[in-house]
Amino acid sequence: MAKFDHLAQQALRRERPTRAELLDVLTSADDDLLDAVAAAFRVRLRYFERRVKLNYLVNLKSGLCPEDCTYCSQRLGSTADIVTYTWLRPEETRAAASCGINAGASRVCLVASGRGPTDRDVHRLQPAIEQIKAEHPGVEVCACLGLLSEGQADRLRDAGVDAYNHNLNTSSERYSDICTTHGFGDRVDTVRRATASGLSPCSGLIAGLGESDDDLVDALFGLHELDPDSVPVNFLIPFEGTPLAGRWDLTPQRCLRILVATRLVFPDAEVRLAGGREIHLRGLQPLALHVVNSIFLGDYLTSEGQPGQADLEMIRDAGFTVQGAGEQTLPAERADLVRTRHRGAGTALPPNA
Repeated sequence: MAKFDHLAQQALRRERPTRAELLDVLTSADDDLLDAVAAAFRVRLRYFERRVKLNYLVNLKSGLCPEDCTYCSQRLGSTADIVTYTWLRPEETRAAASCGINAGASRVCLVASGRGPTDRDVHRLQPAIEQIKAEHPGVEVCACLGLLSEGQADRLRDAGVDAYNHNLNTSSERYSDICTTHGFGDRVDTVRRATASGLSPCSGLIAGLGESDDDLVDALFGLHELDPDSVPVNFLIPFEGTPLAGRWDLTPQRCLRILVATRLVFPDAEVRLAGGREIHLRGLQPLALHVVNSIFLGDYLTSEGQPGQADLEMIRDAGFTVQGAGEQTLPAERADLVRTRHRGAGTALPPNA
């Protein structure tokens, strides 16, 4: 039996690994790396076969954010050499989204810098969303606009938004180390508001911020409590002009272990390989496709990504296929989590007690 087979078996039964088991993955030797990836691949193959979902980012409003998140090139006080601009017009948003969709993306992620949207901001998105969906039936729209106030998730849903992204980024214990202008609880509240409104919850983390293995496990367990449908895993892009400039703690092997741990905690959720994959995984990106079932296509918010054609070739060469628009991402087997009672009162079987 390979070293991590028992963790694959647990994940296939949707049993969350223990802290000790995840630490065993995160601290495993390089000689055991392929065993870890193979265990995660068994789970990925069971729930998502060989499909890869492509997501495409559209930065609606770039830079000049009042929040002080240390990892972000758009943060308060950032001197990073990035493009800054105010809100795109609806036609500009539609045109940008169409580029990604025509290249194969089945989800468009509309992102804006800032603490959170005003009600006017929520309203201004509707024309662009209507245009995108009219031109590209079946394409999903995810919004990422910051902290949501009461009622805004409902209005986004009514405007045509399908999902909402708001990452926890790190553990609750470490959050004040990376941001002081809002708290971990604010982020949790936003994800819960999105979920309560019927939006598909998307929430993940950033690795490479100086966190310990225990911090990573805490972050994964915190995310697990929110039951997200999508879990993006970002690797720090250490922009010059930000407090974390020059921090290059990650290796390709470390990144793979983090992805494996994430898959074991979220066996049937969309695990997305997100920002920083090109500069940290480098030549091991194709191996990561055996763990994740989703990536971002093309560029990120303020940094360039791998050319879109190179992404498509990487997916094909690794033996995977691109998921089409309108094709269901989450496995139908998630329905078996709801089981009708056939024991106890009114039956011939004893109760579950």
